[in-house]
Amino acid sequence: MTDCRQKTIRDAITINGVGLHSGRYTHMTLRPAPADHGIVFIRTDLSGNRVIPARWDHVVDTRLCTVVGNESGATVGTIEHLMSALCGSGIDNVLIEIDGPEVPVMDGSAMPFIEAIDSVGLKTLAAPRRAIRVLREVSLEQDGKRVSLKPSVLSIYGGEIEFDHAEIGRQTFRTSLLNGNFRHDIAQARTFGFLHEVEYLRTQGLALGGSMDNAIVLGGDKVLNPGGLRFADEFIRHKILDAIGDLHLAGGPILGEYHGVKAGHALNNQILRALFASRENWALTDMTIPAAPSRADREALLVA
Repeated sequence: MTDCRQKTIRDAITINGVGLHSGRYTHMTLRPAPADHGIVFIRTDLSGNRVIPARWDHVVDTRLCTVVGNESGATVGTIEHLMSALCGSGIDNVLIEIDGPEVPVMDGSAMPFIEAIDSVGLKTLAAPRRAIRVLREVSLEQDGKRVSLKPSVLSIYGGEIEFDHAEIGRQTFRTSLLNGNFRHDIAQARTFGFLHEVEYLRTQGLALGGSMDNAIVLGGDKVLNPGGLRFADEFIRHKILDAIGDLHLAGGPILGEYHGVKAGHALNNQILRALFASRENWALTDMTIPAAPSRADREALLVA
């Protein structure tokens, strides 16, 4: 574990694009922030209280995406892909100015955000990184869906999905966030949906910005996108991408093993609430002097 000091971006980044659900074109600027600032959104199109911390206890909706808000009702939605990119890049502190209610969906993955971050680079700050170390297992089960967090000195993410569709079926994936593998294994995986669901959502005023330019669309027994898939198991990889973004709302990297079975944004937020419900579940750890991995952790790294 070599990333022992907090990081921010070296310069401002401006990203423009359409929101997946609102269909609204939004301008977003990421700005460098000092140590211990955290990840914070500010709605530049609003007056009054416009500041929204990107934290688990500010999540106000998880039905189709992850939405954070403040006590004045200001919200920002579909933050999970951006949060995942910030986690995968090792960014702890950034101020995100946005002039609308939804982060641009870009191509439906985290890669455009990774490339934007690459364009300015990272700045290392003097303060040590602080990680949330899972001390004991917490788990939840709901309607056949399960999610758990177990102790580990590594950040491990794994999951399983199963859909009655020829292109998906049952898929599993597991990875450790080490050596920049987020970029190669996770970042390019796109969000996905079924054509009949998209059509219904649009009648409800949702998915207004969705298209085959920013999502995998499944119809009948095939993928409708002309370019096909980026990975044979792109669907589960995107679910892991979402989980990484949702759990980065913990306020720092998580040293633990996440496993989700048919999990989504709701359970991802609920597992954080369960984790933080008791100080016996977690500890805040400076990453200055990392603990030596146990034999089990070394074996887990080899498997991942």
